[in-house]
Amino acid sequence: MNVDLLMNELIKKSAGETEYHQAVKEVLESIEEIYNDNPQFESAKIIERLVEPDRVLMFKVPWEDDQGKIHVNRGYRIQFNNAIGPYKGGLRFHPSVNLSILKFLGFEQIFKNSLTSLPMGGAKGGSDFNPKGKSDREVMRFCQAFMMELWHIIGPDTDVPAGDIGVGGREIGYLYGAYRKLARENTGVLTGKGINWGGSLIRPEATGFGVVYFAQEMLKTINQDLKGKKVAISGFGNVAWGAAQKVTELGGKVITISGPDGYVHDPEGISGEKIEYMLELRATNEDIVKPYAYEFEGVEFVQGKHPWEVPCDIALPCATQNELNKEDAEMLVKNGCLCVTEGANMPCTPEAIEVLQKNKVLFSPGKASNAGGVATSGLEMAQNSMKINWHSDEVDSRLHHIMTNIHENCVKYGTQPDGYVDYVKGANIAGFLKVANSMLDQGLY
Repeated sequence: MNVDLLMNELIKKSAGETEYHQAVKEVLESIEEIYNDNPQFESAKIIERLVEPDRVLMFKVPWEDDQGKIHVNRGYRIQFNNAIGPYKGGLRFHPSVNLSILKFLGFEQIFKNSLTSLPMGGAKGGSDFNPKGKSDREVMRFCQAFMMELWHIIGPDTDVPAGDIGVGGREIGYLYGAYRKLARENTGVLTGKGINWGGSLIRPEATGFGVVYFAQEMLKTINQDLKGKKVAISGFGNVAWGAAQKVTELGGKVITISGPDGYVHDPEGISGEKIEYMLELRATNEDIVKPYAYEFEGVEFVQGKHPWEVPCDIALPCATQNELNKEDAEMLVKNGCLCVTEGANMPCTPEAIEVLQKNKVLFSPGKASNAGGVATSGLEMAQNSMKINWHSDEVDSRLHHIMTNIHENCVKYGTQPDGYVDYVKGANIAGFLKVANSMLDQGLY
């Protein structure tokens, strides 16, 4: 495999899709050595087959607002690879959604799902529709129109979408209601469902829980743990909420959250009622965090910046892609940060990762450390299939086991001669090998 040659060909075929190119290049560079050591992969053209989605569905979504005005948005579903199980990946409703972002997310999902050890392939979808500021009935009408195009290519053993940015419990409910009407069946076709109609306990906070479980395992490799550690978190959605809750439970102190308007620094720690207030803000204030600083004493609000300038022991970027850049990484290194664990999808730029790894800061990619969300979605699928519901403690225990197993595989394939663990390499190799060998087993299809 020649990475430069493959990337040049891919860029020609998918011009302008920069996020997608970034995700593919990271994987190819990590697996190059092991790929070239196994000529059967090259003979079967595994990489060429992996970087092309199985199919891309793009469609218009016309819907009517409360004033009777017609709007037209664009919808997508990208089914990337199903060698190890049904396509699985979230739906994102956000104005930034485009083909490049969804291809990047779908490609990452292949390896993330593989790492969980659950039988799930990789997919992603969504729309440039923005649910913010829309009434419940407007969101419902949009979801029904979106599902009119999607329903015939998904199913519990075919493709199981979930939520993502802009798609929470409300949207999943409307989507599932439309699917149930169209397909005339009640099945586990979506995850993130309400607990009364097939959902799993701890699903909303599962990604954040998983991030913290993974960070705890990383710290163990240097004989450390979370107790007494200062933790900087970006974002304040479900991932940040779950992470803040679990960090506090394990003895750490969360000192920052952030939004598009800036970040807040709370030296006393964000826990208990403060986490609940954080969620209220997200629901009512268009994702801004400034009001938090007025609600609680001793809190500083810093406008227009990310929280990585605040001295911390552990950084958990849980907002969005490419939010932590080279300068941020240099600041974290300068302030003695021990560990950076990605909670969002690809929140660190390649230049930032290079700085962290060069300075031997523990760093894990989102495909490994934020796999807790899709892992719990897989557990929801299992519960739906068996027509049962597990107690929250059982779901949490299974999630903890999955995250520990992912960490072990990253260490297995990513440990360097000097003992430093390259989690990017470890995650990519572990995820790739399972998918590649499954593709070999099943022949050319």
